[in-house]
Amino acid sequence: MPTQRNVVERIISFNQGRDAERLALKYHEMRADAFAFLRGTCHLFYQDWPINSPLNDAPPAWICGDLHLENFGSFKGDNRLTYFDINDFDEAVLAPATWELARFLTSVLVGAKTLNVNQPEAIALCHCFLDSYIAALQDGKARWIERDTAKGMIKNLLSDLKKRERQKFLDSRTEFKDDKRILNLDGRRALSINDEDRKKVVKFMKQFAARQPKPKFFKVLDVARRIAGIGSLGTERYIILVEGLGSPDGNYLLDLKYQPGSALAPYLTLPQPTWQTEADRVITIQHHLQAISPAFLNAVQIGHRSYVIRELLPDSDRLHLEAWDGKLRRLEKVMIAMGKVVAWAHLRSGGWQGAAITDEWIAFAARNDDWRNSLLEYGVSYAEQVITDWKAFCDSPVTT
Repeated sequence: MPTQRNVVERIISFNQGRDAERLALKYHEMRADAFAFLRGTCHLFYQDWPINSPLNDAPPAWICGDLHLENFGSFKGDNRLTYFDINDFDEAVLAPATWELARFLTSVLVGAKTLNVNQPEAIALCHCFLDSYIAALQDGKARWIERDTAKGMIKNLLSDLKKRERQKFLDSRTEFKDDKRILNLDGRRALSINDEDRKKVVKFMKQFAARQPKPKFFKVLDVARRIAGIGSLGTERYIILVEGLGSPDGNYLLDLKYQPGSALAPYLTLPQPTWQTEADRVITIQHHLQAISPAFLNAVQIGHRSYVIRELLPDSDRLHLEAWDGKLRRLEKVMIAMGKVVAWAHLRSGGWQGAAITDEWIAFAARNDDWRNSLLEYGVSYAEQVITDWKAFCDSPVTT
């Protein structure tokens, strides 16, 4: 297992070149608890994955690459309906399905401590997820979760989002100056931007708008550096306020995010397609794994760098799992839903550019005795390693 020095050095090496101000925020977030640390160190998980593990003998799947409890959420699709699905594809690749499953189980076991769920209960939740995943694969049909089909905490989330007003979300991210909206640089979700980057984004948006059916919609009113997530924090990312349907209350917010290569790239064992850009990789895989993709989702180029642009919505929200309030059944329903979502993503993308076909997925589910227990054992073991690494990270003066 890695030494304290080795773990810290690996983290620092991986994050080289990131925006210093936001990288400091990332390290601060990672120190909060072991689950936050897990979210911020996807690269460690795959660096440590055993090359010769029997778990690698699994069907090839298109995976999001960083599957954990916080990478599911609700969003408004390009058909303007709200869905619950996997919602982060920065690391997406073709890999053995067990890579995705092991990372998720590890996240449940690490996250359980944050949620005050004991070890036996956490393992029971893992079994709920696996039972649901296996049953959905055996069914062989990709479905989806929307408000009418959701249950429990997920249904509550989607119902609450329906009631939210877009203007209130806009008000929460902006303020008025001279009767015009500008972005609120609160230090939590947005930071100031230098003149060079502002000009770069504005110039790009003019070019982008010229290719759209309604160019005036994308007229830039303000730009800021965006703070979001943990894993990608510190990479180039912007929040853009645009004219939308008209000022001030018809304005829209966009997210523009630089896409480096997947953190899994050095460890891949399966041949990958040749992508035009990394952003093309992200949105293409996202389109194949999700039932419906978010609004305005596009891969774009600025100079030699590729970015993903999409609408930033109040509906882009995650479950507040701490609201389980000691009622384990509430978390069990979430695990059941997440198991289905992952299975449906594998089925939906099955047969595309090297991924297993439906018959292979059904067979994989049928032979779950060959991999299920080993997968859970690995999750239990690696969860302890995450906690050890987190403590080493917190003890290092380099990361303060």
